[in-house]
Amino acid sequence: MRPVGLVFCFVLASVLVVPRPAAAAPELVWEAKGLANPESVVYDAVTDVLYVTNVNGPVMQKDRNGFITRLKPDGSILEKRWVEGLNSPAGIALRDRTLFVADVDQLVEISAASGGVVKRHKANGAIFLNGVAIAEDGTVYVSDTPMNTIWRLKDGAFEPWFADDALNGPNGLLVEGDALIVASFGRMPSEGQTQETAGLILVNIEDQSIKPFGKGEPIGNLDGIAPLAPGVYLVTDWAAGALYEIDKSGKVKELIDLNQGSADLTYLPKAGTVLIPMMLDNTLAAYRLSEPSTETK
Repeated sequence: MRPVGLVFCFVLASVLVVPRPAAAAPELVWEAKGLANPESVVYDAVTDVLYVTNVNGPVMQKDRNGFITRLKPDGSILEKRWVEGLNSPAGIALRDRTLFVADVDQLVEISAASGGVVKRHKANGAIFLNGVAIAEDGTVYVSDTPMNTIWRLKDGAFEPWFADDALNGPNGLLVEGDALIVASFGRMPSEGQTQETAGLILVNIEDQSIKPFGKGEPIGNLDGIAPLAPGVYLVTDWAAGALYEIDKSGKVKELIDLNQGSADLTYLPKAGTVLIPMMLDNTLAAYRLSEPSTETK
């Protein structure tokens, strides 16, 4: 989502979107209602629960209205306000029983066991910390969408790691090997201008070289990204309201025609289900893309 002085997502509600032919939608399995501008979701395999961030108001606002909800994998809400006192919590990721939450200009560590805040990492100069991704070595990457910057938490230090206008409004992040895949939202327009679209970008973690994904063609105003299969990804389009399947060549297929506000998703491969926070509908929607796996660990 994006730049300075603009109240990000809700400004986008006025963006004119070119209609697309509706695609045949996968099966809607369940829908958790009564959330408050849900932005991101992560699954905890240890406790078999979902954690959902709730902005609960305008994004980027330091109003302490934001919270995190705990749900069962069937959409039943366990604790609506499991963690309270956040500002505008966006991306969320989990590693070693610690949740990492992007909250305006802080990366907040929260205990998955207790829900208590463990640590707050200040991001001086950040405008809107948004997407969060964690590498195999535990390094945490966080996008600052309006500032075209990727922050990094490594060895206890949280600092700007890579800044480049070519990131084009970085939103969703995914680490794969030596590459950071960035789902870009596009630059926010000035008054009277139309919203630009963007695509996926590859950033080499070792040398910070940057290149487009596939042919580099714009796709939409992208939000979340999750792996579906080797070389295949699920990506949401916030402004248009859509779920896309994108392969490594850059080929795009629309899987679901959604309402505007489809945000930072996650995919559960064993269940064959994608979970999509619908920010403007105040719901978390679960769609089955394939039959549940019968494999056991």
